Amino acid sequence: MNKKIAVLIPCYNEALTIEKVVRDFRAVLPEANIYVYDNNSTDATADIAEKAGAVVCHEYRQGKGNVIRTMFRDIDADCYIMTDGDDTYPAEYAREMCELVLSGKADMVIGDRLSATYFEENKRPFHGFGNSLVRAFINAFWSRGKNSKKILDVMTGYRAFSFMFVKSFPVLSQGFEIETEMTIHALDKNFKIESLPVNYRDRPAGSFSKLNTYVDGAKVLMTIFNLYRNYKPLKFFGAAALILMLIALFMFLPVFTEFLNTGLVPRFPTLIVSGLLAVTSILSAVCGLILDTIAVNARKDFELKMNFITMLRRENK
Repeated sequence: MNKKIAVLIPCYNEALTIEKVVRDFRAVLPEANIYVYDNNSTDATADIAEKAGAVVCHEYRQGKGNVIRTMFRDIDADCYIMTDGDDTYPAEYAREMCELVLSGKADMVIGDRLSATYFEENKRPFHGFGNSLVRAFINAFWSRGKNSKKILDVMTGYRAFSFMFVKSFPVLSQGFEIETEMTIHALDKNFKIESLPVNYRDRPAGSFSKLNTYVDGAKVLMTIFNLYRNYKPLKFFGAAALILMLIALFMFLPVFTEFLNTGLVPRFPTLIVSGLLAVTSILSAVCGLILDTIAVNARKDFELKMNFITMLRRENK
């Protein structure tokens, strides 16, 4: 039975490059359906994409996360290729990415720019540093053990997905932090992840990035912070409890030592603050335990929902 492949291209003002992107992916994956989702472009992106042979749809809520939410809901396929409309990702890798998904070796294939040409080609200041910083945080917070593979590129927009990943991924982000959310979801839910080094080329002259290094970078870091708190509450609140308790002991011990030596407590404010910090530490630990139980139950529900999705898909085939 032929497998259905969908190429998903979110676009905002990419009239300069979208025709080449559509034609390149059509050449590599002639059997695929190519979808261009126009996100309120003010240029001729949609018309050019349609003339190039893409199925053009529209998402009127601004932001890449909103576009991908609609894409994932609308389209059914056995393998999804996601790329950008700015011609920074060569289409030549798409076939290999598809094969990894369709063979069952991966639920998400990451087009890894950072191991290839990204640092040489990207001319935008601090983007390389930002990508490396985000990658370090993700690998530190969501490590699967000593023998697990490290995530090599968190922020790449070139990926391949399985049907199960797409239909079980709850899109919460509205903007460019969506790639970070995808990566963390895959790690937390134990999906099969593969990385494929891909060459990266900077945007051609006249094409401009919509990514703001500082604003969107801050959103990405906040996304990591929030998802770590939500997915790993025991570690998050446990770390907070440990820090608070250490500060409380640091403040309390001199007061207690002086009390043992003199029988007097001359620094009542210090004693009171240390006591409040100790109580806060205990409350933080209790919150972590309660929320961790909720998170474990949520993971159990997620596994059951994946079984339900699999059953429905088999019935519909």
